Amino acid sequence: MKIKDLNIEYDKLQKRYGDKDLASIYNGGCEENPDVCFVFMNPTGKNISSSKEWQGRRSPWLGTKNIWKLFYEIGLLDKKIYEEIIKRKANEWTVEFADSVYRDVEKHKYFITNLGKCTQVDARALPNSVYKKYLKLLYQEISIIKPKIIVTFGNQVSSIILEQNICVSTCRKNYFEKVIDDETYKVYPVFYPVGNGMRNIDKVIEDLKDILKGIGV
Repeated sequence: MKIKDLNIEYDKLQKRYGDKDLASIYNGGCEENPDVCFVFMNPTGKNISSSKEWQGRRSPWLGTKNIWKLFYEIGLLDKKIYEEIIKRKANEWTVEFADSVYRDVEKHKYFITNLGKCTQVDARALPNSVYKKYLKLLYQEISIIKPKIIVTFGNQVSSIILEQNICVSTCRKNYFEKVIDDETYKVYPVFYPVGNGMRNIDKVIEDLKDILKGIGV
């Protein structure tokens, strides 16, 4: 199975749990043994590829800025690409530019995904029950790409993936082991770095730098 084979299932779930006028956002980056798989919550309409008229890739954070600042600060994004992201307004992102951003992601050997692919108009909170509908599909993603480590953002996402209550403030820079299809992965929960989580961005940068250093990145 290839990673894109899961998109059909994500589109079915978008019709049930996402905004009917928006498209699913899938994933992107290095698909063969990346150093890190970064798992966020769910996409919103701020992602330019959530428009059904968009003709390119549907990957996380297209047309946004803050998360790319994080990746730049931890050494996972080239300066030239980052500066171009900062210059562009959302409607100035093209299909070609989106591809160039994700070529840089692939070059730095990481993979970006969301636990839930159900795109919402805004950053509304989703119940655990919705995220859990995506859990087996996320495990399939992970089994296909086989990352060195997994980084989960926020208490809710971390708790659902690890199937136990997680408080990221009490386990900073520590990992939990998760068995997926007979493979054991190290999962590092960290603070959520966007929206209200921007207040913790310095902690996220500090923690991720140490985590990446620990795996030789």
